[in-house]
Amino acid sequence: MRCGLLFAVDSEEQHPSPITDAAPAPGPGIAVEPAGVPGWLSDAVVTGGGRVVDLAEADALLWASPADPDGLRKILDEHGEHLRWVQLPWAGIEPYVGVLDHDRIWTCGKGVYAEPVAEMALTLSLASLRCVDRYARARRWRADGTIGTNLTGARVTVLGGGGITEAFLPMIGPFGCRVTVVRRRPTAPLALPSDTAAGPVEVVGFDQLERAVTGADLVVAALALTPETTGIIDARLLELMGPRCHVVNVARGSHVITEDLVAALGARTIAGAALDVTDPEPLPEGHPLWRLPNCIVTPHVGNTPRMAVPLLSARISDNVARWARGEPLVGPVDVDAGY
Repeated sequence: MRCGLLFAVDSEEQHPSPITDAAPAPGPGIAVEPAGVPGWLSDAVVTGGGRVVDLAEADALLWASPADPDGLRKILDEHGEHLRWVQLPWAGIEPYVGVLDHDRIWTCGKGVYAEPVAEMALTLSLASLRCVDRYARARRWRADGTIGTNLTGARVTVLGGGGITEAFLPMIGPFGCRVTVVRRRPTAPLALPSDTAAGPVEVVGFDQLERAVTGADLVVAALALTPETTGIIDARLLELMGPRCHVVNVARGSHVITEDLVAALGARTIAGAALDVTDPEPLPEGHPLWRLPNCIVTPHVGNTPRMAVPLLSARISDNVARWARGEPLVGPVDVDAGY
């Protein structure tokens, strides 16, 4: 009889360890809707340790339709009692503002696309300031050398203080710009890397907007679209910017009153504009913005699918893993603010 060790067993009588050999706890059940969405979304859920399940079994939902609030509302009406978290894949969730509620946690893609969009903001800023488009369109050598200005030392005003701005400021840091950021919560700190080359940044509220853009060399729109920010760049603001100023928009076309921008560009009230987003969008053929020599238009390519898929996939996997561990999720939606 063996009695020396309470848990000792003969080698031929080895039993499974209740810790190492026990079946792992099942991951959280996540529904991926609507039907027919790309398979990589489900793969991202599984990579994060989740299980892709039917709506009836799910306690969370990954909703992947860019503009179907009625479809999402129908699902919440039928299954909302047990859906405690909804992940929306986009940073801009304007179509879903009317569906948001306080009955569950909402997350979106805010911040996940910040770096590629910030790169686009830098690209458009340099292209507009240096008049690259006009030189590129020329069919003969231009010897005048009279157009174009530096980003170095420029006075830059950025509208919005979210992830795009936080990625953009370090990118322009080496240019030694004088930067003002206009944001809804001016006392909230900007999340900038400790080793960023960005110099001192003035942060002000929207009550200081007119002062912040007056006499700027560059104004970059990188803010969420809300009722308060719709049409924020209008004739009055464009006039205050002055004839040296270039306007870059990488946020939403509806931030700008297009007719006012066309008039300002035509009258040279401002020096130029570079737009990755427009209102209307897509911009129709023959629209005046296409014809203006001091306007660059790109077709909303600040974040292409090739860029977005790996970034969003990683965000979904991270949030699923956090959900399983009971940790705070990344990209929470402020339900009251609508973004």
